[in-house]
Amino acid sequence: MAYLGSPELVAAVSEAGGLGILGTGNGPPDWVREQIRLVRLLTDRPFGVNILLMSPLADQVVNAVIDEEVPAVTTGGGDPGRYIASIRASGARVAPVVSSVAAAMRLEDLGVDALIAEGMESGGHVGEVTTMALVPQVVDSVSVPVVAAGGIADGRGLVAALALGAQAVQMGTRFVCAQECIAHPGFKQRVVEADGGAAVLVGRSTGHPARCLENELTRLMAAKEKANEPVDQYFGSGRLYAGVIEGRIEEGFLMAGQIAGLVRDILPAREIIEAIMAEAGQVVAGFHLHTRQGGQR
Repeated sequence: MAYLGSPELVAAVSEAGGLGILGTGNGPPDWVREQIRLVRLLTDRPFGVNILLMSPLADQVVNAVIDEEVPAVTTGGGDPGRYIASIRASGARVAPVVSSVAAAMRLEDLGVDALIAEGMESGGHVGEVTTMALVPQVVDSVSVPVVAAGGIADGRGLVAALALGAQAVQMGTRFVCAQECIAHPGFKQRVVEADGGAAVLVGRSTGHPARCLENELTRLMAAKEKANEPVDQYFGSGRLYAGVIEGRIEEGFLMAGQIAGLVRDILPAREIIEAIMAEAGQVVAGFHLHTRQGGQR
């Protein structure tokens, strides 16, 4: 959700009872400070900031986030180990994104407050293990709370994650299609129109594969990788901003998860969250009904 986790969306999610997360991407520290302050103008509810550790400005962004004393920090795209102590010393709760059990166990030893176990179904840079397989293994390997991410967009996904032992879920693709999200309308429409196979992996040869909606750029990269040609030059070249903000749909990255095939409308963030919670309640009630009926046979 780099660029897309803007103050408007963060505040809307937090006001609706979730924890809005500010996506800093490769933004400079002064811009990050400004974004944090804008969030505080829009809501007095708790919120978090995601720090992209692949950013060349990560050190400066960490310092900015510490100075601003944000309530929660999530990290992705790198090893947060050397930052954990200083971030926690500022009073923030720290929850890194992990894609393996080994990383989860190591980061727990370093004192994180929670872990976000993200499966390969998710949008953006991903690991190699699915959410269904990763979450219960992480839950069984650590004692801190685990948040499930990847392939979740409705109440059924929430209940499934809780059944696997997670205590919460993180969703990105579903909130691309929140009315408060500043994503380009063309990108939102592509998500709404996506089918189950629309989100593909690109950049495997770089060691940092990313999941995006298929377009001319992903097909070009796939052809180059098949021919053993490098594709590193496409990452970090402004193509994510071009796709999701400027609406250059065919030549930019449209990072989204496989669950895009389940997103069919654009709604206010509050309605999205309320619908998810209502559906989750119905699913759980259905389990109880089936249990009672089974016992009467």
